[in-house]
Amino acid sequence: MTYKKTYHPAKGYTPICEIGKCSLKKLEFGIIELDAGETQDFNTGDKETAFILLEGHCDVTFGNTEWKNVGNRKSVFENRRAECVYMPRDMALTFKALDHLKIAVCATPLTEKTEPQLLKEDHTELKLLGKVPYERETSFIVDGRTNAKILTIGEAYTTEGNWAGFPPHKHDEDNMPKECIAEEIYYFLFEPEQGFAIQCLYTADGSMDESYRVKNDELVEMPFGYHTTVSAPKYKTYFLWLMAGDYQGFNRSNDPDHDWN
Repeated sequence: MTYKKTYHPAKGYTPICEIGKCSLKKLEFGIIELDAGETQDFNTGDKETAFILLEGHCDVTFGNTEWKNVGNRKSVFENRRAECVYMPRDMALTFKALDHLKIAVCATPLTEKTEPQLLKEDHTELKLLGKVPYERETSFIVDGRTNAKILTIGEAYTTEGNWAGFPPHKHDEDNMPKECIAEEIYYFLFEPEQGFAIQCLYTADGSMDESYRVKNDELVEMPFGYHTTVSAPKYKTYFLWLMAGDYQGFNRSNDPDHDWN
């Protein structure tokens, strides 16, 4: 099985990871892409859903509510504090693009009914994690500070030629509060676009040992196992990370063979 998938740009909504059609059981991902003036209807179904504005601006309508001019960047490299539309399950909404629009759609099943929330850029929290050569700036967008109950989402900007998520870490055992069971996806973008990174995914017993050269608009599913990333030199590396599992949060354990940090 390959855990890498590629988004091929297309108008409208493109599902990429769907429960029952991929390695994940609790996490779904897709992309909405529109040009100015185009619209896209969306129904969240049985899932709480976060819409991360990657590029462009839009108006969002649902029921009698309209949120105008949502979005704050032309690319993920222009502004590291994303804006986000959070929606509960069983919600119908419409996006109208004001310019070229690209939205990451992140979802997980939820039985509880929550409340819609517009997360502006001043909500996004930035942290510099690690140090050279495993330094990255990480943002936290959807977490326990929001109306979301399961989703945890952020963005990472890896220092050129450096590692991210090192030592390798995992979250596939119920050992709270240290570690929880949570699936994850990394979705990659690069500047210039021909850039690439290496994504590693492995288990301690060697039953899984995968390394992928990930390029622009590619993602890696992480149903379990240790994972770590390294960026090619001279390229700006971005990845959106999204998690869903038994607990909301960042509970993980490092590979003890490399846990010198």
